[in-house]
Amino acid sequence: MNETAQAAMQTVHFVQTYKELAMALAIGLGAIWPGIGIGLIGKGALEAIGRNPEVAGKVQGLAILYIAFAEAVAIYALVIAFIAGFVAL
Repeated sequence: MNETAQAAMQTVHFVQTYKELAMALAIGLGAIWPGIGIGLIGKGALEAIGRNPEVAGKVQGLAILYIAFAEAVAIYALVIAFIAGFVAL
């Protein structure tokens, strides 16, 4: 194999390595904050229900809605990770 072909193969390997790193960072960092947010939503909902049990139904409905919004951010990060990994350069 000549030097040009070896250089081309090294470049392809280099690009593939950084694409995998970009995928890992996108989903890793993109899932941290929604996870923390979901925990804080649950904590706040449980505290509210503990203080005023009569509003449990309303608080539960709102908490589920806000958890879905937070989870959507993690799903967007997953989509970005897939795009970063499967789009050819």
